[in-house]
Amino acid sequence: MRNSELIMVVLLLAVLSLCITNSLACNEREKHALLRFKQSVTDPANLLSSWSLTEGCCGWAGVRCDNVSGRVFELHLGNPEDSGTSTLVGKLSPALLELEHLKFLNLSLNNFRGTPIPSFLGSMSSLTYLNLWGASFGGLVPHQLGNLSSLRQLYLGGNSGLYVDNFNWISLLSSLESLDLGWIDLHRDIHWLDYVSQISSLSELYLPHCQLNNMISSQGYVNFTHSLTVLSLPSNNFSNDMPNWLFNLSSLLVLDLSDNSLVGQIPSTISNLHNLNYLNLSVNMLIGRIPENLGLLSNLVALHIGNNSIEGTEVNFAKLSKLKTLGIHLTSVVFNVPRIVGTVPKWFWMWASNIQTIYLGYIEISGNFNNLSGEIPESIGSLFSLKALHLHNNSFSGGIPLSLNNCTVLGLTDFAENKLTGNIPSWIGEKTHLMVIRLRSNEFFGDIPQQICRLSSLLILDLANYRLSGSIPRCLNNISAMATIPSAIDDKFSTLKFSIYLGYQGSYLGYREDLILSLNLSRNHLMGRIPENIGGMKYLESLDLSHNHLSGEIPQSITNLTFLSYLDLSYNNLSGRIPSSTQLQSFNALDFIGNPELCGAPLLKNCTENEGPQGDENVRLRKIMVLYWCGNWIHSGLLRSLWCASMQESMEACLLQVP
Repeated sequence: MRNSELIMVVLLLAVLSLCITNSLACNEREKHALLRFKQSVTDPANLLSSWSLTEGCCGWAGVRCDNVSGRVFELHLGNPEDSGTSTLVGKLSPALLELEHLKFLNLSLNNFRGTPIPSFLGSMSSLTYLNLWGASFGGLVPHQLGNLSSLRQLYLGGNSGLYVDNFNWISLLSSLESLDLGWIDLHRDIHWLDYVSQISSLSELYLPHCQLNNMISSQGYVNFTHSLTVLSLPSNNFSNDMPNWLFNLSSLLVLDLSDNSLVGQIPSTISNLHNLNYLNLSVNMLIGRIPENLGLLSNLVALHIGNNSIEGTEVNFAKLSKLKTLGIHLTSVVFNVPRIVGTVPKWFWMWASNIQTIYLGYIEISGNFNNLSGEIPESIGSLFSLKALHLHNNSFSGGIPLSLNNCTVLGLTDFAENKLTGNIPSWIGEKTHLMVIRLRSNEFFGDIPQQICRLSSLLILDLANYRLSGSIPRCLNNISAMATIPSAIDDKFSTLKFSIYLGYQGSYLGYREDLILSLNLSRNHLMGRIPENIGGMKYLESLDLSHNHLSGEIPQSITNLTFLSYLDLSYNNLSGRIPSSTQLQSFNALDFIGNPELCGAPLLKNCTENEGPQGDENVRLRKIMVLYWCGNWIHSGLLRSLWCASMQESMEACLLQVP
């Protein structure tokens, strides 16, 4: 009986605690302090609309109160949408000082208009969490923040107008576990590492784009050897060897030193970082051979060492059984993998089956796998988990392997700038996950397969610069991704981020996560008309059909492509009036040049009344009349028939010359 009574009491207390949470009487002093804070900012999205005298502050949006005392201990006022329309704008009010029990303050992604971080925040001694990331602060980071001895998480990054003159105050944050100062200018204090390393509790350190010049510890060691799990220092100005203290960080899970100017070799002591699952040393000036014991980093999931002057073989990667992303572009890494008719090593089958993304562009790879002068082997189809395949800028020959059809989640294929031949395979239309097809500058020939229209997720189709013939498939508007709001498609493949070089306005685009919706069929032998329904691909941003043999009018539906930022229809046989729209007339005349019968803005050639859709209809009617007359008199004999044909040709030639 007592047990059941005890259970009833516990349940009653639980219900009462829920009720108390929703009906807590907030401290009146703190309530008025919050209202003064509200008055110091503008709130265009009415995020603080619930903050009023008539309501208790513990029920206000973003305010959390202690269940017992009713005192405010958390403020969640970060911009929820990372958009200008939802930001708080203004400056911080010292009224926040009256929130004596405040432990959690999030004001990230708001707009404080370049004002300095107020020094009074250093007096809020109860704070354990302070997030001002991307809130448009500027000026000197106040030293008073060093008084926040209870602080565990400090995020000031994303405020490019901030700078630090002396880093000594950071060492006073003895409880700090996570620090993000990305995009803050830290170059003024060359002893930054000595001060940061004194925080023995530090677990995560994010300092990207901070203009740091050195990674040298004057003490020769750091104090967070056993605590640090994340060290992110990309896009700084480091120009030294990788320092020895790095390889004593035995707990490190993430190491990012990319986009610096690091020199020397990758030390063999890198194998000490046996817990690493993410390593990025790309875009540096590293030289020499990859140490063989890199393969001892058995927990690596992502490895990026591209864009360095380093050498290596498949031996370096054979034991990385958990690897899913490998970036070795612009290196001299050599894969010696035999032809499919030979014996493929067991390590390759086991290793390759886990890979989701591999970046191999601009590299020299020997053997028959990715050989500069060889074929892409059928064994590549064993990469069942592959999501992105970059093989651009090599000298591969032969066709596209049929075995790629086994890669059921493949989202990107980039075979550009090779010597591949044959027809574009029709089975490619079965790869419904494909978002990017880039086959430009190869030696393919034949028609564009109709099956390509089944690729409902396709965002980029680049078949430029080879010998394709026939007409443009009229079903292209069936590619629903190009007719769908892009964000909906991006969400579907949010885990797949593409690194792709796209021929765009005569240059190459680098790394892009905001994929454009692009169709490039330029420099082929395509004939016929531009499909009338091309305007159905209404979210198309880039269209290049230049240097073909396309004829007829530019379809009126092209005016529906309101997102179009790049267009090139030059050097075809297009005729008639360029359709009128603000979008089309904003392009350069060079985008339409090389079509002698084309007229209208932005070209200087004016159109006559008969040109354009109505004029072309009159031409067609006159041709029909000639053919009808010839058909009725064909019985008059061969002479009349020949005369009729001659007359028709003359008539057509004449009609084509109408100004």
